[in-house]
Amino acid sequence: MAMPDMELLSQSDLPPTEPEPVTATLAVKPASRGRVIWRRLQHTPRFWIGGSVVAFFILWAIFGHFLTAWSPTDQDVDNMNYPPTILHWFGTDILGHDLYAQIVSGLQKSLIIGLVAGPAATIIAGVLGSIAGYVGGWGDKVIAWFIDLLLVLPAFFILILLYPFTHGSWVVMMVFLAVTGWMIMAQVIRNQTRSLREREFVKGARYMGFGTWSVVRRHIIPNVASLLIIDATLGIAAMILAETSLSFFGFGVQPPAVSLGTLIANGQSAATTRPWLFLFPAGTLILLLLAISLVGDALRDAIDPTSGVNRA
Repeated sequence: MAMPDMELLSQSDLPPTEPEPVTATLAVKPASRGRVIWRRLQHTPRFWIGGSVVAFFILWAIFGHFLTAWSPTDQDVDNMNYPPTILHWFGTDILGHDLYAQIVSGLQKSLIIGLVAGPAATIIAGVLGSIAGYVGGWGDKVIAWFIDLLLVLPAFFILILLYPFTHGSWVVMMVFLAVTGWMIMAQVIRNQTRSLREREFVKGARYMGFGTWSVVRRHIIPNVASLLIIDATLGIAAMILAETSLSFFGFGVQPPAVSLGTLIANGQSAATTRPWLFLFPAGTLILLLLAISLVGDALRDAIDPTSGVNRA
């Protein structure tokens, strides 16, 4: 039995077919370390509180003298030893000096000394400590011996002994505090580097021919960054406190210049009878140090991956 002929369908008679979807794999660029840190800081209230207070003090130190007609050396003989008024916002001392103007001037010097000497000491500690721990051998021994030698020298009393030769220059004091405040952190960084030296990524960089400074800069210092950030932040507060202590005892900033330390020293005897002379400079110092500590603590949590904060 013959089969019936079947009609051949042309391509135009076939129903249209939808093309198969093409899936493209997009490479997602990982976020940079700085962006990750910033996202963590955005969820840290301590950073915003401390940073806002620090920013306020910096702006106040820069522009605060524009808000008053008095300079730190001006004397109002008609309003000597007066409490805060509209004319003198923070009151006057026994000589008629405007306390507001003096606090602004003292805050300027304290911030300059802290913001320069603190990070400078941290940079010295990071560089010398990481190099000593990485190179090992005689280089490590020489740097370690130098650090131990400086640690036994009482830096505070040396600065007091050098005071007659420096004439109370706050610039010399700032440099001296920077070059004598790095030894303890250098020991910590040296010990951390000795353990990092045996890690695979450091060995790989060394076998690829990278020099000592390249390995230290690219692999060692980034891995101890959290320690350096903490030290730099605490160093700022420590340098401000050191300057204030020296000025309090009369071995720091000298008249006619003023410092928070000299203002606190002048007002301590009148803390109960004329409290504005002591409370305003002391309160400024305490709030500044507390705010800096809050910023440093927030930065530590954001940089350290084991800090336990919310990940971005």
